[in-house]
Parts: sequence; structure tokens; C-alpha cells
Amino acid sequence: MNDGTTPQPDVVVIGAGPTGVTAAVLLAQAGVRTLVLDRWTDVFPQPRAVHLDDEVYRILGALGVAKEFEDISIPGAGLRLLSPQHRTLAQFDRTEPRTTNGYPQANMFDQPDLEVILRRRMHEMDLVTFRGNVEVTAVRPEAESGPEVEYVDRATRESHTVRPRFVFGADGANSLTRACIGSTMKDLGFREQRWLVVDVATPRDLGHWGGVHQVCDSRRAATYMRIGQTRHRWEFELLENETTATYETLEALAPLLAPWETDTSDLEVIRLAEYTFRAQLADTWRRGGVFLLGDAAHLTPPFIGQGMGAGIRDAANLSWKVAAVIDDALPPSVLDSYETERHPHARSMIQLATLVGRSMTGGGPAGDRLRRVLLPLLVHLPGLRRRVLDSATPTLTGSALNHKRRLAGGLPGTLCPNVRLDSGERLDDVIGHRFMLVAREEPIGPATQKLVDLDITVVAAAESVDLDRWLGPATAALVRPDRTVLAAGRLDTVLRRVPLTRSAHSARR
Repeated sequence: MNDGTTPQPDVVVIGAGPTGVTAAVLLAQAGVRTLVLDRWTDVFPQPRAVHLDDEVYRILGALGVAKEFEDISIPGAGLRLLSPQHRTLAQFDRTEPRTTNGYPQANMFDQPDLEVILRRRMHEMDLVTFRGNVEVTAVRPEAESGPEVEYVDRATRESHTVRPRFVFGADGANSLTRACIGSTMKDLGFREQRWLVVDVATPRDLGHWGGVHQVCDSRRAATYMRIGQTRHRWEFELLENETTATYETLEALAPLLAPWETDTSDLEVIRLAEYTFRAQLADTWRRGGVFLLGDAAHLTPPFIGQGMGAGIRDAANLSWKVAAVIDDALPPSVLDSYETERHPHARSMIQLATLVGRSMTGGGPAGDRLRRVLLPLLVHLPGLRRRVLDSATPTLTGSALNHKRRLAGGLPGTLCPNVRLDSGERLDDVIGHRFMLVAREEPIGPATQKLVDLDITVVAAAESVDLDRWLGPATAALVRPDRTVLAAGRLDTVLRRVPLTRSAHSARR
């Protein structure tokens, strides 16, 4: 890690949560000098997010921390829907150990443990400087020479101003960056709900099924899940006259926990907090060289466990593009594709979470009766189990870096599978952070030299049966460093879509 005597950073990242640290590591891997600013010097110790899917796990793999995450996480077994009386109405079991992304579909963990891993990785990067115990006081997106960030050292009260080319505002729900670019949060129509979140540790195996338990109750919905070898989480919808103070002791919590556990003698409450579940989306995510990421750009109810994952997806989408612009490999205009792609995707995920939340908790007594009749029928509908547990997220909207066309087989905007090649290696391990061309035929002549000059790796579809099957009617696909398909179709057509003027990732290595 740098000692602070380095030149002006290319990028300032405000906020060192999972989104900000992911962005900083990805930028450093692409050769971008980055300054990370945060109010805290260390990881915030309280649990928050407890779930991420295989797509986000794949991003952790790109950061180089997949093995470390495996050591602190457990795969989720599926979903169990319960009546208000805790009778099982429907159960959906996960049976596939890994998806086409190469990782388990659902993964339970304790967020501080993940943040320790991410921070450790960040501190390994020579191009990242971290400044903790600082207060960002101003973000000026259109200063005379570009964006400016002003921050104060909270220990010395000394003020500093930095002038990067770009600013990533990953500073949470109460984002200063969002206010400074004139963006506001727009409500997406979800009735705000207050929930009590209870994180518990115990050395004892409580013996519960390893998936998510969702109590579908219009009066007091509840959720339970095991998030580690010794950690458990309960979430309870609060009634109108209740607050966190109502449940400050284990004795007070006991009636809520009783359907799962009546012996509270060895339970340690790690965290007791009230959360307000919201569905909101920022109306604009960028002004000049300043961008919003994570909770600064979107807030979602947690019913499908995608809050933290959405921010990490933001970081993966934006970081390689900014790195390529800094390296003069892409024109600045392509940065418009960040909001074009991520805004509709985030909206879709928020709307899905809202729909799931309403279907599980809404409708009053009539809704409870309807669920009691309908939910047991769901497991018998063909294909529904797969759809309920499917972790694949929506296709990205077309953009300058996502060429959707009729003959592309639906591949652009989706993720290329992280298949195991005939060599035994996973595709991501072979490609690294480069562009990739997957083709059924070998490019020849000037096309071959162009790909070599641009540091684009060519992978033959024949190296994996799964890869060949994935191409479908297309003969080639161009895949971005974030593993999103940029273009697909005939080889000559795909080659015309190569956007780089020179290597975006090898010039500074």
C-alpha cells in the first residue's frame, strides 16, 4: 500500500465498504492509481449483508479472494416457505453444487468477515492508497480542472483537496456524493417496513435445515437463516408500537425465537438493530467524472438478498471502463454505458424483491389464506423449482459496449459461462482481466494480428463442449473484461465490434 507521498490519484473512491473496495481492487488490477477515503479506519464490526449469489462470487474470484470467501461462507440449501403457524407450505431445495459461473448459487456469510478479506486484498495493491478516519466534506463534479474532492482528517482537522480524473461515490444510503451531483432518490412504490434484525452466535448446532426459512405472515413476517458455523440471523417485521428497545434482552426476544429455539442459555446477541426496508433508485448516477455506486444509487428490500451484490456489480461494470478511458483505450463517451446498463438492471432487481416481499407478507388475513392454499401447489408446477432458485439476473440493456442484434442468439448483455476447459482450468483463470474472443473458427490474416495487438485472448469453442453449446447459432462472441458479452454472431461481424484502439489492460503491467 502507498504511504501517501504519491501523485494525484486517477480515481478517488469515497466509501470503503464492499462496493468501494471492490472498485479499488479492480482499478488497481487494471493499472489505475486509486485513493480510497472512509470515515472509519477499520471494518465496521456489525453484521449487515448475509447473502451473495454465484455471479457476485465470480467477481470475488476476479479480485483473487474466492478461496478466502469459501473459507468463511456456507452454501445456502434453498428456500422454505412457512405459514404464520410455522407449518411448511413449500420447500425448494438446491441440488446443483455449482452453476455455469463456477460457484454455488447461494452463499451465506457474515459481512464483517467478507470485508476483512476485501480490505486485506486492497492493502496488497501498490496502486491503492487508503485514508481512514477522514470526513469527505465536498465533491465538486465540475471544477475548473475536473472533479475535486475535499476531505478533513478527523484526528488533525487538516483539510485536503484532491483532483482525480474520476470519483466513485460508494458512500452509502446517505450519500454526500449523490447530493453533490444533484441526484435524488425516487421511491419505487414499496410500502416502507420496519424490521428487527437479530444476529446471534452460539457454539451449539441448532439443527435447523440449512436454507432460508421465510414466514409468510401479513401481521409479522419473519426470516431465519444460518450464516456461518456459529452464526444465525433472524429478521422480524416490527409492529406499529414496537422498537428495538422492546427486544433489548434475550428474555424479551425469546417469544420471537421460540418457533426455532426455546433454549436461549448459550445464545449471544451480536447485533440487534432496526432497519427500514425501502425500494428507491437515484434519478441520475453520473455528473461529469463523478459516479454513484451501491447504496448511493439504489436501495432494495432484502427479500432476494441482492442489496450488497448490486453494489459489487456496479463496481465490476464501471471499473474496467474507467480504466480503459484513463488508458486512452476507449473514448470517454463509453462511460455513458454504465448508467444505461446498470440503472435498468438495478430497477429490475428492486422490483423483483418488492414483488417477492409483497407476495410473502402482503394482503392481510386474506393474503394469508390465499398463501395457505396456493403455496403448497407451487412445488408441483413443472420448472418452477428451478425458476424460484435461479440466481441468473436480467440481461443488461443495449449500449455502446453491448451490441444487441437479432442474429446474436440473445448472448449480448449476458455473462459468458465460466466453463471448465479441456485443460482442466476454469475459463476465468485462463483469461484474467482481458477481452476475450470465443470462436468456432480461427481468425486469420490481419484479424489475427489485430487481436494480438489489442491483447484480446482467443479461445476456441472446441476447448469445451459447454462453451460450444453456449455459442448456439453464433460462430463467435466478444466478451468484455467483466465477462459480459459485448457482441455475438458471425466472426466477421463480431470482429467489427472490437472497441479498443489499443490494449486497455497490458500497457501498465
